[in-house]
Formats: sequence, C-alpha cells, structure tokens
Amino acid sequence: MLFDLQSRGRKNVVKIIYTGLAVLMGAGFLLFGVGTGVGGGGLFDIFNGGTTASSQISAAEKSAQRAVHRDPQDAQAWAKLTRARFQGADFDTTQNAYTEDGLVKLRSAATAWQKYLALQPKHPDPAVAGMMANAYSETGLNQPTEAAIAQEIVAQVRPSSATFGQLALFAYAANQSRKGDLAAQKAVQLTPKPQRTVVEQRLKTARRQIARERAQNAPTPATRG
Repeated sequence: MLFDLQSRGRKNVVKIIYTGLAVLMGAGFLLFGVGTGVGGGGLFDIFNGGTTASSQISAAEKSAQRAVHRDPQDAQAWAKLTRARFQGADFDTTQNAYTEDGLVKLRSAATAWQKYLALQPKHPDPAVAGMMANAYSETGLNQPTEAAIAQEIVAQVRPSSATFGQLALFAYAANQSRKGDLAAQKAVQLTPKPQRTVVEQRLKTARRQIARERAQNAPTPATRG
C-alpha cells in the first residue's frame, strides 16, 4: 500500500513531496497561500501549533461546540470547531509526525470539517481548508484524496504557484493524474518566468516518482495453483 505508515515507500513519497514543496518555497512563495486568521494554516503554523495558547484553543473549541449544538446548520460554527480542533492537535517536531493524541484530535477535526462541507458553504474558508489539507496529508491522517479536496479550495480562492503546486502533489498521491496535471500546469503558469522551468521539472519528477513508488508497493497478484 503506497501510504502504509510503516513502509519504506511511504517515507520516500513523503520526501519527494516535501522536496517538491521546498522548491516552490525557493521560488519565493508561501506554502498553501493561507496566512490570515488565527493560526492562518501556513506551513510553519502547522508544525508549531501557531502562537495561540492551548488554553485559548480549548476555550475556542468549547465555544464552537456550544454553537454547533445550538444550530447544527451553522456552517461558520463548524468551521470554527474544525479550526480549534486542528490547532489543538499535538505535533512532534522531532519525529515530524503527530502524536497519538494529535491524531485523535485530527480525526475529530475531520469530522467537523465534513459537517462543514456537507452544508455547502458558498465561500468555503481557505484558511481552514489549508489546515485540513495538512490534517489529511501523509504526516497526519494519510488521506490524500481528502487532502486534494481541501487543497483545491485553497487554490481556487488563493491561486498561486504554491497552492496549485501543492494541489498537484496531493492529487498525484491520490492517484488523480488528470487533476494533478491540470494543477501542475496552473502552478507553472503562475510562476514567474525565471523559475518556471525548475517548478515544472520538479512537479514532473514528483509525478514520475510517486507513480513508481505506487507500482513498487502494489500488492503482488496471487498466482493460481
């Protein structure tokens, strides 16, 4: 299985994806393009939990829970609950992974996020979507298809080389080649001309390597006796 948490193949894919993102950062872009609001959802907020104190996060979660209980159709309340739960997830920077308790919190954030999406908000919150793209990534819940869905919201609202580049990588990881190719094309178009070649080649390389890892880790068909 490509995204088996214990597999060598998965570790290689993680390295490929983050190397690709580092190239986009080197091109002068902020990952995810989401830097507004509490805990904005950018890469560094993801790994350090943002600057919000844990007590404030806990209070925000309790407030959001009361709001959704009062009105389960309140999309903004579900978005706030998603944000608070995500921000409350413990991340171990030494292991570059969420703790067991952190994963539990991410799963609860995912539940709130799915409730939010089910209400079909006219203007989905790109900051919360950026958080959930990371929650669903290989260092979190390991659901690349859901990561791509969340990242697509970010890219549509805040188009940039980085947001579409990351969408391409999530889509490739989810085996959604066409979506990945379209996102990669958009990422290149949005890149300043001096950096287009390096971004284009990095994304093409990532596509090939992710596909190769998937093939190498595919189950071997049982032979008939």
